[in-house]
Amino acid sequence: MRRALIIGNWKMHKTVAQAVEYARGFIAGFTAVADRDVAIAPAFTALHALSAVLKESAISLCAQNMHWEEKGAFTGEVSAPMLLDAGCRYVLVGHSERRRWFGESNEDVNRKTKAALKAGLFPVVCVGETLDEREADQTFSIVRRQLKEGLNNISADDIRRAIVAYEPVWAIGTGRTATPEQAEEVHDFIRQFIARIHGTDIAAGICILYGGSVNPENASPLMTQKDIDGLLVGGASLDAGSFRKIIYY
Repeated sequence: MRRALIIGNWKMHKTVAQAVEYARGFIAGFTAVADRDVAIAPAFTALHALSAVLKESAISLCAQNMHWEEKGAFTGEVSAPMLLDAGCRYVLVGHSERRRWFGESNEDVNRKTKAALKAGLFPVVCVGETLDEREADQTFSIVRRQLKEGLNNISADDIRRAIVAYEPVWAIGTGRTATPEQAEEVHDFIRQFIARIHGTDIAAGICILYGGSVNPENASPLMTQKDIDGLLVGGASLDAGSFRKIIYY
């Protein structure tokens, strides 16, 4: 049975002091749920401090990005071993904002995914279409290409540890959310794509998240869908009360 996973992606918000204050308050009112895991993805600067705060809790750390090399002359970058050392369990790979603003390609996503798996991290591989692509009826062709190239040459054993996040770009930070039915349609497509390559047993165990203007009101309807296994929460995770409501959907 697949376990639900809910990740709060803080993006470029919160200083170290603000992150620690949030985490301490959040832990005080947090009760672990047997069938779901929870993670927070703060800015790099707050990872080490939050690792210390969260170490006795059931909440994991997720990094927002990483480089595909273990070390080297890559000014401003952070490697998978560094993330492990900072206490991370998960790492986001290929978030739409990375693709849009920093030109990350499917090849980059593939290299990062392989590096994360090699280091022992759980990569959260993000895919999704823009509004123009959806209106042009290209959703499935775009997602297929992102999956095919982003997960290229990853073994069956490794793919079991990968997580996929479907985040329609037109629904990120816009207040627009894919309906549960729209989201489920793409989640089912993703699972079927993995099944064709690695078999139905492996595909049945893959955790697929939905991301895109998730809030306390739409969390439950989304999570009732057969192939939606969790949520990648953006702005709504910046408020502890809001994020708690989503976790206990």
